[in-house]
Amino acid sequence: MDWHILNKVGPAGAALVFLSCLGLYLALRNGVYLFMVSRDFRHTLPDIEELPHYAQSLCEKTDNPLVGIIAGVVQTHATHSKDIRSEVDYLFYRNFASVTRGLTYLRLISIIAPLLGLLGTVLGMVRVFATLASRSAADSALLAEGIWEALLTTIMGLCVAIPTLIAYYHLSLKMKGFRIEAVEHSYRAVEGLGLTCPKPSVAPPDQKLNSPRIVAPVSASRRRSS
Repeated sequence: MDWHILNKVGPAGAALVFLSCLGLYLALRNGVYLFMVSRDFRHTLPDIEELPHYAQSLCEKTDNPLVGIIAGVVQTHATHSKDIRSEVDYLFYRNFASVTRGLTYLRLISIIAPLLGLLGTVLGMVRVFATLASRSAADSALLAEGIWEALLTTIMGLCVAIPTLIAYYHLSLKMKGFRIEAVEHSYRAVEGLGLTCPKPSVAPPDQKLNSPRIVAPVSASRRRSS
């Protein structure tokens, strides 16, 4: 890394370098995660026409958040709510909470980066004019060099904001597609097919707490006497 460049751009430029690394990490992490979720969803949940396999795949415990949303709607729809869309919205927010936070941070980075670039440019211009004011004669070369250094942060801010904003909208569209798929599969499973996932059987409390009875063996003499 060229520390001379960082010295020229100042604290705003250093903050932009940090935001660029953070935005790249969030975009890659969430993008890879959503890709893995989509691929596993296509592999885990077969076509709707294969009803036995569909019901089995839906009711089995899985780590896929998209399948978990549909299974959650199927399990709780009959007892909690009749509004499938509101159930999907609630489960979608709960199952994709980390992705939602990551998208919020990406959006925040895309907004802050140009402002930090503008702030760095303004601070650089102030520094340049303060230097020129301390000199008796104006130096055009010094003024041009100072303006060039000040504009670097604006360029950095735009270079960080534009890719981050593209990644944000790309991942947001992918999340909207997931939401539509969750609603469609939930409607098909609950209203079209009438699927219900069996609840795990739980033994009665008295049966779990009571210890098994131990029957003592009867001796041979007692048998003859009886």
